[in-house]
Amino acid sequence: MKIHLQLEGSPSKVPSHARELAALGVDGVFTFEGPHDVFFPLLVAATSTDLELMTNVAIAGPRSPLHMAHAAYDLQVYSRGRFRLGLGSQIRPHIEKRYSSQWGRPAARMAETVAAIKAIFDAWEGNSRLDFRGEFFTHTLMPPNFNPGPNPFGPPPIFVGALGPVMTRKAAEVADGLLVMPFNSATHMSERTIPAINEGLRRAGRAPGDLRVNVQAMVAVARTDAELAVAIDGVATLIAFYGSTPAYVPVLEVEDWADLQPKLNALSKTGAFGEMRALITEPVVHTIGIVGTPEQCAAEIARRFGAVADEVCCYFPGYTPRSEDVADLITALHGISSR
Repeated sequence: MKIHLQLEGSPSKVPSHARELAALGVDGVFTFEGPHDVFFPLLVAATSTDLELMTNVAIAGPRSPLHMAHAAYDLQVYSRGRFRLGLGSQIRPHIEKRYSSQWGRPAARMAETVAAIKAIFDAWEGNSRLDFRGEFFTHTLMPPNFNPGPNPFGPPPIFVGALGPVMTRKAAEVADGLLVMPFNSATHMSERTIPAINEGLRRAGRAPGDLRVNVQAMVAVARTDAELAVAIDGVATLIAFYGSTPAYVPVLEVEDWADLQPKLNALSKTGAFGEMRALITEPVVHTIGIVGTPEQCAAEIARRFGAVADEVCCYFPGYTPRSEDVADLITALHGISSR
């Protein structure tokens, strides 16, 4: 199983961090659209390592498909074919209040975004004339002086981040890959995610091999009790943050913890983050997060996701694991046969 880790987004730290992760044996790196741009750090990593590169995720709603197509196409060249475009929808408050953009029908808009980008790629590859006319986007003009021409490494694949069944189905219908959100559990994966994947593939007439699946996990990894306690606290804090959002209720529902969400949401509105963390008990951490030694974490990732996943993105929220523990986790995951 391949493993991807998050790349530092701060411009001054990207070069050294990319090299450090490569030295650990990781297969790829991904960027998070947070305090820094989601594309620029990958440009640096593309020219300083031979790692696979991915946006995880670029928020699609506020961006034009053409803007994303240009960024992805160029990063594919800079990386010599090692880039993939990971897209996500975000939630309504962020789209409207942080990005000052429009919200509505996110799954349908995402599916059309993917289709529009692929139509642009197809025109650049010389396979068709650009004539995309959708409900949300129209792309019908591509004069030669704006056309970069065929990519020597081919168009980059497009992955879509999803949690709920509607977005998951759409991703399985139209995308090259699925990014399974890290707020998840074995029960939610088996009862909701996998059936939605299969239904999306069936609707589109696709085979399971037509969709790459990348699961994401919040990992608390350490070899000593003291270090593991710090790691667990970091994972639990992120679980509390995710759990306060209504969009993540389905994961709590399948585990009979739906009553947690309104409590976490109410506390989040008053800034009571310590109280939010206190609500995340050990069973919650072990069910939604991945906890243990490097070998135990790898085994748990394989147990939950190995039957469907090609690769995993690991997050270490709120703490910094020892480099040797990360290296051991990578080695253990590499020893696991996926699918």
